[in-house]
Amino acid sequence: MMTHGHEISAEMREAIQNCEECHGICTEITVYGIRQGGNYADPDHVGLLLDCAQMCALSADFMLRLSHYNGRVCDACSAICRRCADSCERVGRMQRYAGRC
Repeated sequence: MMTHGHEISAEMREAIQNCEECHGICTEITVYGIRQGGNYADPDHVGLLLDCAQMCALSADFMLRLSHYNGRVCDACSAICRRCADSCERVGRMQRYAGRC
């Protein structure tokens, strides 16, 4: 893929795919958690899932456009994903999703 006269590297393409996958997983888990209730629907946990999903979508967009700010956005995304993964591990039965973040 060519963007602004620059080619997206294989490494960045993989990061974009990871972000898109994480966005989808976090969105699905949010709905699941709300339906399950209890710890799964904890407002802090649900908020982190939504933050992670949105930051992953934003990061993928910035990388696709080869934005000059993509490094900053991806750094913030990485921090949110780590916190989200920790939250999934604490909630229980969501450990399999934690690695995706």
